[in-house]
Amino acid sequence: MSELTCFKAYDIRGQLDTELDEDIAYRIGRAYAEFLKPKNVVLGGDVRLTSESLKLALSNGIRDAGSDVIDIGMVGTEQVYFATSHLQAGGGIEVTASHNPIDYNGMKPIRENSKPISSDTGLLEIKKLAEKNAFSEVETSKRGSYDQVSILDDYLEHLCSYVDLKEIKPIKLVMNAGNGAAGPVVDAIESYFSQKDLPIAIIKVNNEPDGTFPNGIPNPILHENRASTIDAVLTNKADMGIAWDGDFDRCFLVDEKGQFIEGYYIVGLLAEAFLSKNPGSKIVHDPRLTWNTIDIVSKNGGQAIQSKTGHAFIKERMRLEDAVYGGEMSAHHYFRDFFYCDSGMIPWLLVMELISTSGKPLSELVEAMMGSYPSPGEINRSIDDPAAAILRVRNHFESDALKVDEIDGVSMEFTNWRFNLRMSNTEPLVRLNLETRGDMDLLKKREEQILELLESN
Repeated sequence: MSELTCFKAYDIRGQLDTELDEDIAYRIGRAYAEFLKPKNVVLGGDVRLTSESLKLALSNGIRDAGSDVIDIGMVGTEQVYFATSHLQAGGGIEVTASHNPIDYNGMKPIRENSKPISSDTGLLEIKKLAEKNAFSEVETSKRGSYDQVSILDDYLEHLCSYVDLKEIKPIKLVMNAGNGAAGPVVDAIESYFSQKDLPIAIIKVNNEPDGTFPNGIPNPILHENRASTIDAVLTNKADMGIAWDGDFDRCFLVDEKGQFIEGYYIVGLLAEAFLSKNPGSKIVHDPRLTWNTIDIVSKNGGQAIQSKTGHAFIKERMRLEDAVYGGEMSAHHYFRDFFYCDSGMIPWLLVMELISTSGKPLSELVEAMMGSYPSPGEINRSIDDPAAAILRVRNHFESDALKVDEIDGVSMEFTNWRFNLRMSNTEPLVRLNLETRGDMDLLKKREEQILELLESN
């Protein structure tokens, strides 16, 4: 029994041909259906050139195990999340590699009610069954059915239920799909707004889905991938720019000045928005950057709850706490009313509403937070021995730390600054996040100090 290396902590991803192919996809589908025994399974795929063939192989495995397949076409991950609960299906899988290299693909599986499947909740069992590959003969009479279904209209109606569209003032938006799966949804939203006669102008950038990614694989968290959105905002004098990754479960915002807004501050903005509508609610956040979120949640009468980083962990904690909203500084945003799942569409709709109702531009909505808790955003460094590098930093600062937290990597808190260091799950990378209490000079000093410690031998 050879090991399938494409299984990760809470999803599946791997290099094509070496770690993932149609045969492996079939085995995964068969194992998934035999383990969960769902009546039916929602399938979707992103724009990658191999997503359709992998999806069909996955479908064959699921059907051979006796479960029906509902294929919702070329979609983003959140559309599979939506369809699984909306159609009351027994599970769902999106075929996607999101922002991974061009020669990769993967899958994001969920179970009934759009619940995540992690290594703690069944993914390891599915892996073992797929590796064993000892499936019984297919009984043709018991083979599952295959149907193609569109959920787009219902999905749009659900998205727009989060905002009061009557409150929207004239606004101009740049939308950059990055040639990923977001393009058709952008077109549908534009048509929806037009039918409602809303004063919303949309400028589309790289909107056509294209699995060759002629403008690069979209991942706007990387500085080099932001220019096309920023340029379009400035050229068109837009009120906001929105850019997505390939499967659009994350959105990234640019203000009217062409300034990229770190996801950390959007978490604070949305936390405040949800608490105004849901007083006293719980807000879940990750441990990488925390002070601004805790401050805003506290000031608005909510309860801030820290969770380990990662979508499966955030969702599980939100369900446990019945939290109304969860946010990560990496631009993942989770919503109780969206089946506790993440969406790359709901955040910008909410921010658009805030711009309209407040009468303030986006830059003004976030400037106080950015001034109070400045952060450079996540800094990644490729290091031969990440564990040893993190230990060097820990040993240097630990004696002065007021608080040390190991919920995800290592976080250390001091009077006026804090940091989090964690290793990548897949690469020899160390990821650094830090913030201060309004002190830009201290921020720069500590950033340089930590990077020097990380890179010294």
